[in-house]
Amino acid sequence: MTEVHIIGGGPAGSTAAIAAAQQGALVRLFEKSAFPRHKVCGEFLSPEIAPLLDGLGVWARFAQAHPASLKQINLYLGSRRKNWKLAEPAFGLSRYALDELLIRHAAACGATVVRDTGGAPSASGPPTVLAHGRKTSAPKGSRLFGFKAHFSGPVDDSVDLFFFSGCYAGVSAVENGITNVCALAPESFLQHHHFHMDAVLEQSLPLRERLAPLTRKMDWLITGPLVFRDNFHGPPSENIYCAGDALGFVDPFTGSGILAALLTGRIAGFAAARHLPAADYVRQCRSSLGIQYHTTSILRALVQNGIAEKLARFVPGRWLFELTRPRRRAFGR
Repeated sequence: MTEVHIIGGGPAGSTAAIAAAQQGALVRLFEKSAFPRHKVCGEFLSPEIAPLLDGLGVWARFAQAHPASLKQINLYLGSRRKNWKLAEPAFGLSRYALDELLIRHAAACGATVVRDTGGAPSASGPPTVLAHGRKTSAPKGSRLFGFKAHFSGPVDDSVDLFFFSGCYAGVSAVENGITNVCALAPESFLQHHHFHMDAVLEQSLPLRERLAPLTRKMDWLITGPLVFRDNFHGPPSENIYCAGDALGFVDPFTGSGILAALLTGRIAGFAAARHLPAADYVRQCRSSLGIQYHTTSILRALVQNGIAEKLARFVPGRWLFELTRPRRRAFGR
C-alpha cells in the first residue's frame, strides 16, 4: 500500500487526503493547528465546486452546513456599478465550517490526522503533498495585507465587490445569517489609517453604505504579506506535489481561490497515491488553471492603472466571471 504524506489540513490538504485515501493509499495528514478556526478568506465558493464536493463524497456534509445561496454579483469600480446574475447559484460558507467538515471527512475516509508540522519533505521519502499555504515575502512598505471579519444584520443573495484607492473588498453572506467582509489593501494605505480597518473601509462611499446596517461581531483578522504568483513553470521536485496556495495564489477578487484549492488538492492526492510524475501533475494544473491566472493578472493591472473603471461599461460582467474560472473540463462528478 502506498503511503502518502499531506502537509497542511486546509481545503487543499484535506481534499488531497480524501482523494489519496479514495485511491487506497495510507494517508498521514499533518496539521499543527486545531480546528475549527477562522481564516482570512472571502468564503465564496463558485458553483463549479458542487461536482468536486460530490466526487469527494462530501456533498451531504456540505449541504448540512446550510451554506448561503448567492445568485448575483454587484461590482463597484470607483463610482461605477455593474450587476449580473450568476448562471448557477454559488455558495457562501465560512472557513470555520468548511475546514472542519473537510478534515473530518478526510479522517472518516481513513486519513490519520497528526497535530504536527510534518517536517521537511524529501524526494526519497513518501510521496508528499505540500498544502501548507503561502511561504512568501515582500519588501517592507510595498506589501499587501488581507483582513476579514464577520458581521450580523440583514443578508441577501448578492456578492458585492468594491475597488477603491488600490484596495479591494468583498461582502457576501455565509451560513447562519452572517455576512463576511474580506478585504485587501496596500501597506502604505493601511499605515495612513493606522491599521484601523473600519476606517480603511469607510474610504469607499458605496462600501460604507453597504456596511451601514451591519454590526461587526469579531475582531479583524489580518494576514500577509500577500504575493500573487504561481509555481506552474518552475522545475518540480520529484515525489513532491504543491497544492492550493503553495502552488499559486490567485487574486481574491476572482472568488475562485477555494475552488482552485480543492481542484489542485484532488489532483495532487490522486497523483501522489498513483506515484505519477510531479511534472505531469504540474502540467495538468497549468492546463486547468493557467488561463485563469493569466486573465486575473491582466485584470489586476487594469485595476491598478485606473483603466478598468473606464472599460467596465463595455465588458459584460458574466464574461469577467467566466474568464476567471478554472477550465470546466477539470470538473466531474
